[in-house]
Amino acid sequence: MHFASDNTAGASPKIAEALIAANSGTAAAYGNDDLTAAVERRLSAVFERDVAAFLVATGTAANALSIAALSPAWGAVFCHRESHLMIDECGAPEFYSGAKLVGIGGDCGKLTPAAVAATFDEFLPGFVHQVQPAVLSLTQATEAGTVYSASEIAALVDSVRPRGLAVHMDGARFANAVAALGVAPADITWRAGVDALSLGATKNGAFLAEAVIFFDKARAENFGYLRKRAGQLISKGRFVAAQFDAWLTDDHWLDLARHANAMAARLGAGIAAAPNARLACPVEANEVFAILPAALDKRLRGAGAAYHPWAGHGLSSTETAADEVLVRLVASFATTADDVDQFIALLNEPG
Repeated sequence: MHFASDNTAGASPKIAEALIAANSGTAAAYGNDDLTAAVERRLSAVFERDVAAFLVATGTAANALSIAALSPAWGAVFCHRESHLMIDECGAPEFYSGAKLVGIGGDCGKLTPAAVAATFDEFLPGFVHQVQPAVLSLTQATEAGTVYSASEIAALVDSVRPRGLAVHMDGARFANAVAALGVAPADITWRAGVDALSLGATKNGAFLAEAVIFFDKARAENFGYLRKRAGQLISKGRFVAAQFDAWLTDDHWLDLARHANAMAARLGAGIAAAPNARLACPVEANEVFAILPAALDKRLRGAGAAYHPWAGHGLSSTETAADEVLVRLVASFATTADDVDQFIALLNEPG
């Protein structure tokens, strides 16, 4: 019953096999190999646009360097106050860009145009004593396991375009969002107005494989230097490319995400039906947020269930009583129905 994170799962066997295959023979270094070039072309096909794609090793690097490419040092980056960018990057976006992150609240991890517009009122255009709004960063799927529809993204983009902001998307769980929505990747990125995407494969079946994708190549003009300066130009780049190649082949990335989402939905349904637990947010991708009595939480952990308590500041519509805890459970491509059913059975045992 391992629901701590999709980071705790291993890699898809297909991706493991691809790494072994890539280990044969020699290849040009620093991303100049044929496999990296093929993956870059494939990403253009996936997004139905000629994109500039850069492979990196970590999601933190993808996010931080994306922001550095999109914002001047005096810029303000609007993001959800509980986003990974704001909470879990140890200041890397600000370190590499010089920009200031500005957190905005929103139920179940999602921003609204009204909340973003209200934040603009805190910044005077051209006022040299303040940072200036430069980037809106959205997380898809969100830190609360919810997803933005194409129309919601477009509305958020429309709310910042009059002020000239670029739009970044943290897509650490982008595959889960695409699978949940059943849309083309282009529909929830550049067609909705997104300028750059941090595309994560690591949480969805890869060993370590992330990409920064620019939908307007002009924005990527100097990104190669940013990547090198940050130590993310990988010498044996073909091994990152091999993971992406296997991940994207025959929509394997979406199959992995669909399975994770299905396991989360199964888990969420069981929690919603239990007499002594309730959901804190809709289950839309592969994360489940639940409110449990403290005694039940202790019993589940004692029985071997692995998951994390959650602070819940981004779940502002949810209140917990003094004897309750908010927890996060995450399903992965490796989660089994038996794992889920065992957890639900324990949930329904008499206390």
